Amino acid sequence: MCEVFVSANPESYESRTRSVRLHGVITSVRLENLHWEVLEDIAARDGMSVVQLIEKLHDELVQARGAVGNFASFLRVSALRYMALLAQQRIPTDVAIPLRTLDAKAVLRDLPTRWASQRTAPAEVQPSTP
Repeated sequence: MCEVFVSANPESYESRTRSVRLHGVITSVRLENLHWEVLEDIAARDGMSVVQLIEKLHDELVQARGAVGNFASFLRVSALRYMALLAQQRIPTDVAIPLRTLDAKAVLRDLPTRWASQRTAPAEVQPSTP
């Protein structure tokens, strides 16, 4: 069993830091090379660069959750989730089919509970009363 994992090219688990600009603010993201490769595959499916994908994911995460938290970990989980959804045939392996054209509810239907959470909108700030 272990050979399946230990035979991986060591370059795939070396980390690489990339500087990205999110709405004019430069930040650094450090991920393993394999995660970068998967993010490149995801971006290419929808005709985007990795930086464009990262910015889109960041914006949608803020919109959905109201906060980012550990963004590098979120990107790692996104890459892993993409590969798992491919393996489960919830996402077509035909890379000519953009992800944006898929029915997200159908892709996510009946996921194991540990994989999903209730999507909640950020809490609205209530105006203070004098």
